[in-house]
Amino acid sequence: MSTSKESPKVSCSLLTGQSEHHISWLTEKVGIHSDVVIPWQALCNAAKQQGFELEIASGFRGFSRQLAIWNGKFSGELTTKNQAGNTVDINTLSVQEIIQAILTYSALPGASRHHWGTDIDIYAPNLLSNGQSLQLEPWEYQQGGPFEPLSLWLTKHATDFGFYFPYDKYRGGIAAEPWHLSYFPLAKSFQQQLQVSTIENCLTQCDILGKDVIISTLDDIYTQYITNVLSA
Repeated sequence: MSTSKESPKVSCSLLTGQSEHHISWLTEKVGIHSDVVIPWQALCNAAKQQGFELEIASGFRGFSRQLAIWNGKFSGELTTKNQAGNTVDINTLSVQEIIQAILTYSALPGASRHHWGTDIDIYAPNLLSNGQSLQLEPWEYQQGGPFEPLSLWLTKHATDFGFYFPYDKYRGGIAAEPWHLSYFPLAKSFQQQLQVSTIENCLTQCDILGKDVIISTLDDIYTQYITNVLSA
């Protein structure tokens, strides 16, 4: 994929979701990186011409929000699912197994691409039937699902606007996420700048469940779950 000039070095607080200065808020709850607003609007306009009314289900997500999700899943207050869509009984797992189960669909706080504002979970509400609600599950975007036409169109045209699917398939880490779009010109640079040491410094200062095991295995987590994506 061709890119514009790479973005300059950015702060650790941006990379780890502890800053919002780079975010433009499209609604009260949905924000994206300021440099992604124009390409996102262009993608939306093109999609609309094909009958797809694109919306963002989740855009920027700060560190505190990602930490709440992580701790909620680790404690069992929130549901953790496996690739088959089945609920995982964390009470039967070791700490290491719980960490791996959560990482299948939820990023480690400080290492989520949603921190950057370059990555968004998208859907088209006009493709849902009356009374049907968004689940953000793979079947919705696969053959026979309500968003199949959108997925087919985006596969062909998202790159025209600088976007791609970093989790296009399972690579032994994060499960496939056909709803997850990333703005490549910025995300490529941010991913290169996010190092293990940056994440470790962030996590040692917070109350994250499973901290000791996470820190001791962070090199493996970084390789298997953080950088193990389509490079586009």
